[in-house]
Amino acid sequence: MIRKILNVALLTTALVGVTVGGALAKDTIVWWDFLGGGDGVRMKALIDQFNKESTDLEIQATTLEWGTPFYTKVQTSAAVGEGPDIMTYHESRIPLGVSTGSLSEITPDEIKAAGLDAANYSPSNWAAAQVDGKQYAIPLDIHSIILYYNKDLLKAAGLLGDDGKPKGLDGVANWDAALQKLTANGVYGLSTATADGGTMWRIFYSLLNQDDGKFLSDDGKTFLEGDSQQKAADVLTEMNKWVKSGWTPAKTEYPASIALFTSGKAAFHINGVWEVPTMVDLKAKGQLFDWGAIQIPVLYNHAATWADSHAFAMPNRVGKELTADKRKEVLSVIKWFNEHSLAWAGGGHLPAYSPVRNSDEFKNLKPNSDYASLAESAVFDPVSTLAGVASPVYDAAGNYVMPAVNGEIEAADAAQQMKDDLQGQVQ
Repeated sequence: MIRKILNVALLTTALVGVTVGGALAKDTIVWWDFLGGGDGVRMKALIDQFNKESTDLEIQATTLEWGTPFYTKVQTSAAVGEGPDIMTYHESRIPLGVSTGSLSEITPDEIKAAGLDAANYSPSNWAAAQVDGKQYAIPLDIHSIILYYNKDLLKAAGLLGDDGKPKGLDGVANWDAALQKLTANGVYGLSTATADGGTMWRIFYSLLNQDDGKFLSDDGKTFLEGDSQQKAADVLTEMNKWVKSGWTPAKTEYPASIALFTSGKAAFHINGVWEVPTMVDLKAKGQLFDWGAIQIPVLYNHAATWADSHAFAMPNRVGKELTADKRKEVLSVIKWFNEHSLAWAGGGHLPAYSPVRNSDEFKNLKPNSDYASLAESAVFDPVSTLAGVASPVYDAAGNYVMPAVNGEIEAADAAQQMKDDLQGQVQ
């Protein structure tokens, strides 16, 4: 009897040993992200909130350097069975991640068991996380380029509607006429980073898709096939016209393009949604005019806007794969962050999760809800190991698109050289 009592006491002590401060110890979720600046601050706040609310899980987060260094570290760590349980991942980089064996497939059964559903995401956003029909990530947001505008300058030019939004911009002729009208008295019609290859790619790719051009064939083997090469040249000609006509300055660095707009020296500004917090903060300090932001105009056949997505993925840790229980925990974390993505939208992003994007709370979030329509017409980077953030496609944009826009290369030559360059890299 004494031995039984002693065993019970020892068992009780062991159970107490797995508690922290009177509560059961939490399972750890190892997290990697590449989020700096305002995005990093917002994500840290969400992680802190999750850790306070969760009774059984705790996220231990590490932020690594954005871009190629992050993806290289993921690849090398996964190959030796190391790395996180969950990580942020650009959807545009998923094809390359799959080709290097860095990403673990998320099966339909796992998605269903986690209470996630493709129907709660825009089709293009969900599909951008797939390769060969297999899901490798769950999107958190949609981030795109948008058109920022100075309401005072547009109103004076008769280009502001009663709803406080620009009017009469659709179609190349109308857009050009608006830029010409707004370029006066030391003010440019448009500021954009004409010295930044990434920005130039995003605008070029948006307009090419508006004109039904295909940058890459469906089989991933041919760049600018058929009449798409001519359409690419036409788009580059149009973008060059903005510079050549003096409607936007040539070779403008990224920070300078923002400064032109915020100082009132440009009526429009094309940039990513990630600069919305910049405008919000300046306005709150009384240092900015009355401004707004909408989806970029339809210059050609239909709405289309370049987009990417911050998504969540699990690494393919060779030899030390995540257990079924750990994968279930990770997917529960992903679901929580999707359901709480209104706070993430403060960074200018659109929530990927449509119940949040369609909520009254989001509809009251300005200017985000004014460009929410782009979720349905977003065009993601081509599905290719050559595309995505910090990729050969972005390099090509810097080498050919940007010089064509600035008048250093003829548009037709730039389209041909870009095609030849990328085609030569196809495996």
